[in-house]
Formats: sequence, C-alpha cells, structure tokens
Amino acid sequence: MQAAGIHHLELTLLFLVLLVAGLATLAQRFKTPYPIVLFIGGVVLSLVPDLPRIALNPDVVFLVILPPLLYIGGFNTSWRDFHKNLVSILMLAFGLVGFTVLGVALGTGWLIPGFNYRLGAVLGAVVSTTDAIAAGAIAKRLGLPRRIVDVVEGESLVNDASGLLALQFAVALVVAGHRPGVGLALLELMWLVAGGLSIGLLVAFIIHKVSLHITDAPVEITLSLATPYFAYLAAEGIHASGVLSAVVCGLYLGRKSSETLSINARLDSSAVWKTLEFAINGIVFILMGLQLPLVLAGISNLSTMQLARYGTVFAILVVALRIIWVFPGALIAFWIRRYLLHQEGPWPGNKQVFIVAWTGMRGVLALAAAISLPTVLQNGAPFPQRDVIIFLTFCVIFATLVLQGLTLPALIEKFGLSASGARSLEEQQARLLILNTVLEYLDDLERGAKPEHAEIYEDMIRHYRARLTLIEVGGEMLPAEQDIALARYERNLTQELRALERSTAVMLRNEDKINDELLRVIERELDLSEARFQNL
Repeated sequence: MQAAGIHHLELTLLFLVLLVAGLATLAQRFKTPYPIVLFIGGVVLSLVPDLPRIALNPDVVFLVILPPLLYIGGFNTSWRDFHKNLVSILMLAFGLVGFTVLGVALGTGWLIPGFNYRLGAVLGAVVSTTDAIAAGAIAKRLGLPRRIVDVVEGESLVNDASGLLALQFAVALVVAGHRPGVGLALLELMWLVAGGLSIGLLVAFIIHKVSLHITDAPVEITLSLATPYFAYLAAEGIHASGVLSAVVCGLYLGRKSSETLSINARLDSSAVWKTLEFAINGIVFILMGLQLPLVLAGISNLSTMQLARYGTVFAILVVALRIIWVFPGALIAFWIRRYLLHQEGPWPGNKQVFIVAWTGMRGVLALAAAISLPTVLQNGAPFPQRDVIIFLTFCVIFATLVLQGLTLPALIEKFGLSASGARSLEEQQARLLILNTVLEYLDDLERGAKPEHAEIYEDMIRHYRARLTLIEVGGEMLPAEQDIALARYERNLTQELRALERSTAVMLRNEDKINDELLRVIERELDLSEARFQNL
C-alpha cells in the first residue's frame, strides 16, 4: 500500500511538471505571463470529467512552498530600491490590509446574504494580502516601470504580518465569539514584526559567517536551499512572522552575496534557484486552477447564477477598495517622504498610482488561508459560510490574477508607462565607469611596465577600449565611426571564432578523441565568454 501511494505521488508530480512545461511554452508563444496561462489551464483541466482531484494542502503551501520563494524574492530585491520605497510599501502592507478588512467586513453584510461583520472580517483578512508569488511572477513580465515593480513586490513581501494578525483575530472573533482588545492586537503585531525581523537577521548572520569558510560550490548551494527553511521555521517556532524572517534573511544574504559566495557558487546557484523558482511557481498556479471542483463541492444551497453574482460583486468590491485606498495612500506617502524624511523626488503621477492599484494580485496564499479556516466553532457547530468564503476567495484570485493581469499590458501601453530607460541608463553609466577605471589602471601599469610586457598591456587596453566603445554607442556621446566599426567587427569576429571552437570540440568528441566530460568543460568556458558580451 505504501509503495502504491508513492507510485501515485510520482505520477501526480510528473503530470504537473509536464503541464507546467507545456503551458509555459504556450504562454511564451502567445507572449502572455505564464502564471495566468497556468492558472487558466488548471481551471480548464479541472472541468474534465473523471480527472483525479488534487487537493491543495495549506500546510504544504505555508511550510514547503512559501519559504524558498519568499527568500529568493528578498535575495533578489535591491535594498536601495526597497529602502527608497519603504514608506509606500508600508502604506500598502499595513494601511491597505486594515482598510480592506474593514471595507469587506462592512460591505459583505449587505452585499451577500448570510454574512455579518464577523464573517466579513474573516473574508477580508483572507483576501487582504497580495501574493508574493503572483506579484513577482507577473509584474516583471509585463514591462512595468521599475519603481512600480519595486513597490508591488515590496508590498507582497511585507504584508503577511498584518494579514496574518488580522486573520487570527477575525477567526477568534467567529470561533470563540469574543472581541480581542486593541492593546493585545498591537502587542501581537509588534511581536510578529520584531520577532520575524530579529530571527531573520540572526539566521542570516550565522549563515553568512558559516559561508565564509565554505568554498565548495555544491555545499554552498545546498546551504542556500536550506536557509529559507531555517529562517521561516525558527520564526514560526516562537510565533513570530516566518514570512518576514525569510524575506529579511534573503535581503541580508543577497546584500552580502558578493563576499559570501564563490565564483562557481554564484554561477551555479543562479541556475538552480531560477529553475526551482519556475518549477514551484508553475506547480502552484496549476494547482490553484485545479481547485475549482473542490471549491464548489461543499456549496449546495446556492445556484450557479447566485454564485456567479456573489463572486462578481465581491471581486469588484475588493478591487474597488484597493483603488480607493491607493490614491490617498500615495499622497500621504509622498508627503511623508518630502516633508518628514526630506527625500527628493517628484510625484509619481496618477497613471503610475493607478497601475499600482490595478496590480493587487491575489494567489495561492489567499486560497491556502481560506482552506485552512477551522471547520467547527468552539461550541462544536460548523464554521459558518466556510465553503462560500473559499469560493469567494477563488473568485478574487481569478479576477485579480487573470482579468487584471490580462488587461495590464493594454493599460501600460495606453498610459505610456512601458519600462523606462532609467535603469538602462544607470547600467550604462556604471559599466562605463568600471571600464574607464580599469583603463586608467592599465595605462598606469603600462607606463612602468617592462618592454617585453608592452604587447600584453596593449592587447588588454585595446580589448577594454573596444568594450567601452560598444557601450558608448547607446549613449549621447558617440565615439568616432571608425572606432564603432572596429569594435563591432572585433565582437563579430570573436563570436565567429567561439562558434568555430565549439564546433571543433563537438567534432573531436564525435570522433572519440575527447570524452563528454572534457567537452562540457570546454563548452562551459565558451558559454561564460559568450554570456559576458551579450549585453554589450
């Protein structure tokens, strides 16, 4: 029986992986963010008769799937940009969560029969937090301006503490029937935040110190894969925010990665984490879509038309609450930055603020939170409207992930907000500064070099000047046409020679003059050389 269960699990995972690969390829062909296509694909497949049902386990989501995705999100986040947008992030992560809970608690009482303010507060807490997985996976693939991406991702990484606390107190309000005090709520919020931050920094500091003494890439990568679970579980063990702990741990170690990871570990871990992140995201989005029959299974007292009407009305309410909050919230955040923190910077503009309001993606965390609601009250009675809460949560996920996600590209184009050149200009200036610094250093070395070394320095200086010329082509100060032509000719010739090296190595392997291991070593060297010039 145990072997049969394992066999069934293997087939299920294989089925999900093949679906992810196939639907992601389809998404790439139609130039649509793959999370949307995967979710829709899951919904369509869930309607196929006799298809095995795969239930979403909240414990698996919170304890297995969530930690690595939050960690890598924090790891790849720029601390400079996060700190710059911190006020806006906090206005969304805490202010909007409270506003959503309040708005849903008041609104569902007269919009949806059978709901009072207590059940509305539970529902509001479930859908109040944007999803780190959905926000990061979609925002970057839609050409959003960098600052909007930073704010949306930052919000989704931080708002778990307030959302978790709101859900905890709302559930206690329904299950036990008592109303927790405001003082206790503030204390719990402070503990969630302070405990999560402290544990995350402590784990990051320990991992950083340990990593300094490790130079074996596989060991470094293995340690990095275990790190988010250390941070998350340690914080959860003291009833603090595991999400904040994993995010802060990722932020710290991402900042220290240049001095912590060896060269091979940086190269290899990037591929490992990208593959892991894509695979987990893909399985999660398909699983969400596959939940539709299970979501509908427990509802028998409402007709299809009633469900459709309630789901539509509630999704509109949640989206409207975000839009209503974001505009005054952005104004308050701008005032705080300008007059209290004395930070320079223009008003982002109503178009950018509206895009932030339109990117409130909900995802697997909201669905897992709804499914994790208790089934009975303290007196033994069934948890009221539990199945309807799960269904309404699914409707919000569909509306924000699919409908808003599919309309975002058109809005971005209409508003003229495609990713600006600020980041590319910053990158160009940085590359120019780096290459000019190296050239100045080589010039100093060449002046004091031995005559027999002169040819070496001349070759290296010519190489760096060619790279400098190619970067300057995209700037305002263009080098001479002859220099541009020579630099491009050198790059094209170099690519041609690398291709010849690669084909010759493959020919030697095919003729059994070298083995496959040596071929992979040579190909890796050529790939690294090729990758170095891709952005030039």
